[in-house]
Amino acid sequence: MNTMNPTPTSSSGLMHDTVVGRILSHFVHQEPSTLMRILFIIAVGLFVFAAVKTTRRFSEWLLHRSRAQDGPLPFVTRQPKVITLTRLVASAIIFFIYFLAVGFLLQELGVNLTTYLVSASVVGLAISFGSQGLVQDVVIGLTLVFSDTMDVGDLVEVTGSATVIGRVEEIGLRFTRLISFYDQVILIPNRTIANVSRFPQGGISTYVDVQIPADADRAKASQTVANVARGTWGQFQAIILSEPVVGNIETAQGGVWCFLRVQFKIWPGQGGLIETTFRQHLISAMKAFDPQYSDWQVAVTYRATSKTQAPP
Repeated sequence: MNTMNPTPTSSSGLMHDTVVGRILSHFVHQEPSTLMRILFIIAVGLFVFAAVKTTRRFSEWLLHRSRAQDGPLPFVTRQPKVITLTRLVASAIIFFIYFLAVGFLLQELGVNLTTYLVSASVVGLAISFGSQGLVQDVVIGLTLVFSDTMDVGDLVEVTGSATVIGRVEEIGLRFTRLISFYDQVILIPNRTIANVSRFPQGGISTYVDVQIPADADRAKASQTVANVARGTWGQFQAIILSEPVVGNIETAQGGVWCFLRVQFKIWPGQGGLIETTFRQHLISAMKAFDPQYSDWQVAVTYRATSKTQAPP
């Protein structure tokens, strides 16, 4: 009676039945040696490193070229949707590359790919349950992007766990980055954002109505007001965001006095500069036309106007 002994299975054959082993066997037409497999794994690692670097640099190159307004997509930096989606796609590609590379490496160490995929799914599910704050950040970040709540470059007031005023630099999936008046970089977790207030046309519209003395030379008085306004702007450009607009001398309806209106665009909360420094400089200059010129003859007001309608 013959006893049938099972044919011994080569453990090396099982270890070599991997994706890397199949690729090498296809090219060398023989069982790859251990050294060859190690060299191939190192080559794959270098390829992964180069692919990740290339992906990151290409996405940043695309955005930087657009900021310079001479790139292939000059609209990118004016659309937070495109910025966020570009970085999201780049991050997804990088994650996919790393995920595959780790899977191939673990398979070489004897871990079954099916087991790896199942384990990754379980770990991902556990992380999602344990990182509810992260999920909220991502959901709210996407909402901010696609609802046009704010745009890159906008001057906004964000309220939530704290109140922050600043210029929007980036709307990300986890944080919204602002630059404050003091040049601070402020990262606000998206889930803490409760309200967003956008300042129209990039700042606070401030109007200064300057009464012109009755006996003053109108051309000289107008030039004096313009010189003081532009001089103040030149000194305080961090607060006055654009060159002031000096209007023409007008006569008040129903009145007998004339006035000239100066429009400023200033950083929110910095109206004291106009109410004190500019106002006092202006009153001092107008005393050359009328020694009795008083504070009440220079009125400072704040109000909104439509984009297509000039101030009255």
